[in-house]
Amino acid sequence: MPEPERTEAAQDTPRVVVIGDALIDELRDASGSRDYVGGAALNVAVGLSVLGVPTTLLAMVGDDESGRLIRDHLAAFGVELITSPAPLGSARAVSDRTDGEPRYAFNAAAKSRRFPLDGDARAAIDAAPLVVVSCFPFDDTAQTDALLTALSTGERRLIVDPNPRSGMMSDRDAFLSNFVRVAADSLLSKVGDEDAELLLGDSVDEFASRLLDAGAASVLATAGSKGAAVRLPDGREITAGIASLPGAVIDTMGAGDATLSATVRDIAQSGLPTSVEEWSELLADAMLIAAATCRAEGALLRVPE
Repeated sequence: MPEPERTEAAQDTPRVVVIGDALIDELRDASGSRDYVGGAALNVAVGLSVLGVPTTLLAMVGDDESGRLIRDHLAAFGVELITSPAPLGSARAVSDRTDGEPRYAFNAAAKSRRFPLDGDARAAIDAAPLVVVSCFPFDDTAQTDALLTALSTGERRLIVDPNPRSGMMSDRDAFLSNFVRVAADSLLSKVGDEDAELLLGDSVDEFASRLLDAGAASVLATAGSKGAAVRLPDGREITAGIASLPGAVIDTMGAGDATLSATVRDIAQSGLPTSVEEWSELLADAMLIAAATCRAEGALLRVPE
């Protein structure tokens, strides 16, 4: 499948700010080793830009060769980058699939990523009608407090995905507690079945219920091949299965990020759905884009042909 072309942004689509990780994904398998520009937040930011949404990414990127690759990739897709200091260089993740099931390892920069939310970063946040947070260091309470302070405008505009990585967390209990605090003020929280298992040791349905009880306005729960569901505080649940497309599934690595990008695009352009019909349309669109993304190697969002 060819590289996707960036959709022209609609003139009335607001600029979205994405906060989180940007790194180099080193994929190792039986055929060798390949580097991809990645990171959950970066994937979402690039995916939004592909879908025509003006996007700014706030991430830690070093002044090294990996950082140059990340900057070039973002520039190619029209994503504005605001960086935080990276004293240990750019983050890198190794996904070793030589024995089938992937094993992940992260360098010191990835484990110690930090985001001073001041200066240009704070100005971008203040101006954004929507802020997306993905793979944020929620195990750092001071960082979480800074994020909540930056978003304390009295208006719900946060969309958050914990995207926890066991090799990056220093304190799972703190991560869970701080993520729930942030999700309580969210417009939408996205959680996956693997997130629920890692953070809660329970089902994604139980995780979604906890977030709704904490105050989240809506929860997007994803379950891999079982599809996705949106759960609302009034008890409504809207479900969608995986979309069927021609061709084999090549790589599921970017499916969750593509789902989130498509969801944010629809909310940025039309607002948070209010009816079952609107939610159903949003989910069907997100599942279609996720299915297309899975039909190419790497996590770059793909649009169905």
